[in-house]
Amino acid sequence: MSLLVYLNGELVPEAEAKVSVFDHGVLYGDGVFEGIRVYNGRVFRLQQHLERLYDSAAAIMLSVPLTMEELTEATLETCRANKLSDGYIRLVVTRGRGDLGLDPRKCPKPTVFIIADCIELYPEEYYENGLEVITCATRRNSPDALDPAIKSLNYLNNILAKIETARAGVPEGIMLSSDGYVAECTGDNIFLARDDHVITPPISIGNLRGITRQVVIELLAEMGIETHEELFRLLEVYNAQEVFLTGTAAEIVPVVRVDGRPIGDGKPGQLTGELRARFRELTWSEGLPIYE
Repeated sequence: MSLLVYLNGELVPEAEAKVSVFDHGVLYGDGVFEGIRVYNGRVFRLQQHLERLYDSAAAIMLSVPLTMEELTEATLETCRANKLSDGYIRLVVTRGRGDLGLDPRKCPKPTVFIIADCIELYPEEYYENGLEVITCATRRNSPDALDPAIKSLNYLNNILAKIETARAGVPEGIMLSSDGYVAECTGDNIFLARDDHVITPPISIGNLRGITRQVVIELLAEMGIETHEELFRLLEVYNAQEVFLTGTAAEIVPVVRVDGRPIGDGKPGQLTGELRARFRELTWSEGLPIYE
């Protein structure tokens, strides 16, 4: 069966899901998006994802043409139409069709589309054996220029860093802030475990307010482990007891080598393994049901 895509209020076959070449999302990356996971017939943390979408839209003065309730139902409808029980949702709102100029006032109607399909970011062996990552030369966008906390369609900064990781033959890369602090990875947030607590970079230096990041902080609190948001440099990463990444598509994945240096004993750590188990248990039981 052909994949059905929600496009401006209609479910259309994948081959017919077309956006104008004059859409400012295509021409200028002018829009926002969310990646959302489906587990066991439930959409995980949909409310938080939609809140972030509307926050990002407000930051770029883009009016989402649906209420949150309407967008929720459109998301569930798209999942039902594709009989999705486990998978991935990509929800996109662009500025819409305009002209070849920059002026967003020339785009009278935003474009909304929702794709509900399957995804596998990393093969299972990476979760079992851990990732090797590098530090990218490409620095994270400065919040003073384009705040990375806005989940916009302009991901060229991340893509340039991803090109570096591909050339190095590794799946991920650490991006530094303009001041040389560890910010996040090309598509994931980063955590370090040391002594009796965990640290992660603060959102204020230009990191995405990750939904999975927040879930992990909650799980750590339940385990009696404090999470500190603080600035740190690469030396802290090299000397961490454990390093792991979090993201909607990646979930929780261990890192065992950074810039050729082993992390801890060079194997996925116990804390990361326990977090993965707790996260999978949570995602299997929590979420907005797709099917009544």
